[in-house]
Amino acid sequence: MRRADRLFQIVQHLRGGRLVRARQLSEWLEVSERTIYRDVADLQASGVPIEGAAGVGYIMRDGYEMPPLMFTREEIVALLAGARLIRAWGGAAMARAAEEAMIKIDAVLPEKLKVRQNEVEIHAFAPEMTPQVRSYIDFLETAADTRKRLSIAYSDNKGEDTNRVIRPLGLWFWGKVWTLVAWCELRQDFRMFRLDRIAEIRETGERFRQEPGKTLKDFYRSMEEEGHSRPGA
Repeated sequence: MRRADRLFQIVQHLRGGRLVRARQLSEWLEVSERTIYRDVADLQASGVPIEGAAGVGYIMRDGYEMPPLMFTREEIVALLAGARLIRAWGGAAMARAAEEAMIKIDAVLPEKLKVRQNEVEIHAFAPEMTPQVRSYIDFLETAADTRKRLSIAYSDNKGEDTNRVIRPLGLWFWGKVWTLVAWCELRQDFRMFRLDRIAEIRETGERFRQEPGKTLKDFYRSMEEEGHSRPGA
């Protein structure tokens, strides 16, 4: 990784007012702690508002904006391909946001780095996606972010209809199928719900708190312990 890229990554990791220790940064960026200390000192000297010290941790308050960055052609192609994938397979709001992001990026690139869309022969089509699934993606992403407890009408892989109260935790995309990772109040366990099998979603008017054993990190840990994925509910 180039040093300029590493400095950028340090700033990105420090965004949002979180206290981050040098050891964490060194593990994420695969460099020594001494390198992190030196990089942070250089960032501070250049005017980046990073507070903290070695052995304590570092924090950067909200409001700091990085100057415009230049992308390589390969990076631009990857971003454009990602935008097309989201447009084909993502939620409606996600697709619009991806398109707007590409317009903004294109607006600040020098002419020699601009990549015409018809020059990138990477395309994605999703005839299986329905307006309902697209709306579910946007709704569930927001519900997971704001920790809204939901009630869903669901048809499981045996065709049996059930009603579940769930805590939405995150969305997984499997190539052609979107699933919701959630804590199921009925089963008192983690479950993955296919979005195309959800008949209805209703808000309960309640929010949930992060509880030990019921978080997305706990779900990932359980997946690692089992050694396999659980594609159904």
